[in-house]
Amino acid sequence: MPQEIEVWYLLPALRKELARVFIKDYDMKQKEVADILGITEAAVSQYLSSKRAVELKFPKEELQQIKIAADKIVKNKSGAMEQLSSLSKKFMGNSKTICDLHKKYDSSIPHKCAICATN
Repeated sequence: MPQEIEVWYLLPALRKELARVFIKDYDMKQKEVADILGITEAAVSQYLSSKRAVELKFPKEELQQIKIAADKIVKNKSGAMEQLSSLSKKFMGNSKTICDLHKKYDSSIPHKCAICATN
């Protein structure tokens, strides 16, 4: 199901990339990142050490969109969930990356599938 792909793979991968950007580009501490994303410091640590969210790799264009969202979050920390939701909807609706991952974990998906794009 597309919703399972979103919850199990996409959202953790988005959190991982946002955490990486916050720490690398904005010099934030893990505690601050955890507070912004609504996760534990341990989760941030696991994202950064690639112990979590390793199944999904974003292409360069999507990484750029994540960086733009990170900048918006830094300017308005209370808007983090809105940005995360927006990224999730965007990537679920038209991302070859998501489709490829979905097909990898579900062999019954037809070659010319558009399930995620229509949900």
